[in-house]
Amino acid sequence: MRNIDITDAIDKAPFGRFQWMVAALCGLLLVVDGYDVFVAGTVLPALMKEWGLSKPQAGTLQAWALFGMMFGALVFGPLADRIGRKKGIAICFLLFTTSTLLAGFANSPTQFGIFRFIAGLGCGGLMPNAVALMNEYAPKRLRSTMVAVMFSGYSVGGMVAAGFGIGLIPQFGWKPMFFIAAVPLLLLPLVLWKLPESLGFLLRQGKEAEARAIWAKVAPSARLDASDRLVFTESKNASASVIELFRDQRAVSTVMLWAAFFCCLLLVYLLSSWLPKVLQEVGYAETASLLSLFSLNFGGMLGAILGGRLGDRFGLPRVVVGFFTAAAVSIALIGFGLPAPLLFVMVFIAGATTIGTQILLYASVAQLYNLSIRSTGLGWASGVGRIGAIVGPTLGGVLLAQELPLQQNFLIFAVPAALSALAMLVFAVNAARRTATVTAVATA
Repeated sequence: MRNIDITDAIDKAPFGRFQWMVAALCGLLLVVDGYDVFVAGTVLPALMKEWGLSKPQAGTLQAWALFGMMFGALVFGPLADRIGRKKGIAICFLLFTTSTLLAGFANSPTQFGIFRFIAGLGCGGLMPNAVALMNEYAPKRLRSTMVAVMFSGYSVGGMVAAGFGIGLIPQFGWKPMFFIAAVPLLLLPLVLWKLPESLGFLLRQGKEAEARAIWAKVAPSARLDASDRLVFTESKNASASVIELFRDQRAVSTVMLWAAFFCCLLLVYLLSSWLPKVLQEVGYAETASLLSLFSLNFGGMLGAILGGRLGDRFGLPRVVVGFFTAAAVSIALIGFGLPAPLLFVMVFIAGATTIGTQILLYASVAQLYNLSIRSTGLGWASGVGRIGAIVGPTLGGVLLAQELPLQQNFLIFAVPAALSALAMLVFAVNAARRTATVTAVATA
């Protein structure tokens, strides 16, 4: 009889067709998720005009979905550790696609806000569970890269939102942007059919037969005898409580990641909500302002993939610190009245080092925590980050209502990026110390 440790076996096995399917499905789900999140920024100028909203009111309206995302991350992360990631992902997907469709029928800010809050619940819950699932099926040598490639679908969704906004909003208004959400509902049967459950979850639940069936797809050349047993090294009775996130010398790392998440998501949603509107006010045409949102998300996609590759080679903490430093510089420069081509380059870099770095932060969290508390860790980090996401659009509305010089606004916007770089520097130092301690204990 053999005991086959699934984590160790996946780390040693090639990245095959089955893992690519998991990456493709999760990436496709995140395209839809990203569209849902970034569509709000594309329609914001139209909503302000139709409903006569002030900038602070518009910022508050944007925050409804982000409140939902915060609660969704806090609820669906731990819930998936108990009911399974596949079920958690399917519930979240159905929730946010349906609610986004209904937002297109809203006739008042209140109705719109309620539908956006419900959609946010699903969006906030899907992200950490998709990351956790991909992290489990990717070998360690490719983990950062594959999580980043999968999560780049989020940025693709933002680019799709900007592209549809350029084509639809000037002629048909903002409502069709939400009616499009009916199309992804057709993906739900495919998700339920093809997306696998977490192997670790199945083994914790004693569902050996289901786990063996999935394992045969993960490693088709590794035949299992009837007496062979799939195992994983973590305790089956490990708690999914938030308290576990602070044990085993993880307290400082957890707090620093939460701080970085808060500041990073503040920046992502501040820029995605207000950048088109700000550029319109300083003289750019509607199409050009929406192109800035496309550039922001295109940068996010490439930044995530590049960051993932660099993270696998040099370590994620170092790469994240460098990215946040670049974010602070590029965001500050946006307000200096640059020529249009250089402005879009700075927006591209800002997207690569904020949206892209958000994805690297998810990968950092997934690598910090054990499988039994991974969804909980991702859910709480994402939930704390959502507080920053709520603050971002609201802060942007209040600051822009003060009519400060453009340069001063973007210098203020750069501060959270600098704070994130500092937090991740502390995280990197603490992670190195923790690794040294674990190694010393293991060799003692």
